[in-house]
Amino acid sequence: ELADVNAALQQEVSAQAPPGELRRTREKSEAVERKVQEAADELMEVNTALAAELVERDAIEGRVEEIQSALTLSQVAEAASRHRALHDAATGLPNATLFGDRLELALEQARRHAWRLAVLFVDLDGFKQINDTCGHDIGDQVLHITATRLSAFVRGGDSVGRRGGDEFLVLILEVQDDQSALDFATSLASRIGEPIAVDHAHLVVGASIGIAVHPEDGATADVLLQRADIAMYTAKKTRCRVARYQHATEGHPAR
Repeated sequence: ELADVNAALQQEVSAQAPPGELRRTREKSEAVERKVQEAADELMEVNTALAAELVERDAIEGRVEEIQSALTLSQVAEAASRHRALHDAATGLPNATLFGDRLELALEQARRHAWRLAVLFVDLDGFKQINDTCGHDIGDQVLHITATRLSAFVRGGDSVGRRGGDEFLVLILEVQDDQSALDFATSLASRIGEPIAVDHAHLVVGASIGIAVHPEDGATADVLLQRADIAMYTAKKTRCRVARYQHATEGHPAR
């Protein structure tokens, strides 16, 4: 519009000798036109830059979403990998490594508060025969059901783990006395020995359980596990189901 006005002014100036005021007005109008054009050019550059920035930002946001999605998948995979590394695949229970870590933490608390705790070493009786005659799939189901019974039997705060094969571990916190540990283990053996329904069959596995108590039977996790294992073999050999570790190897198991 300014250009049209200036063109009209130019025609008028050419047709007659313009007074000085008309010439100055035309010059000012032309100066304004140049500034407006410069501003328009600058605005076009800004708009072009903004458009490019929007395109780049969209691309960045797309990459960020991709990165976030990949990171989430990586975190999920890492958590799954960590879970697999610390849990038994067949039963979902903590494996020997994770159980050992929990036992170490429990021992720290026991020393600090002068608590007693017990480690139970559980070995299934008759499981090998079930595995050999019924197959490993049935055997895995028996292990899973046994693990479920163990987890449901313990109190909150206590821990259950699978050592491997047909062997399980149980950690009992704040044991009051030897008799309470023996009673708990005896009841646990009875629960494990209840019939298991698998594929329209009722299978029965027994349990031999060895007990080691902190601090009397050991001050470290390794010693307690080793002595609970020794007590379990005593229970299995004598067929008494439950045995407390005896410091004198020739002694008879506590029952």
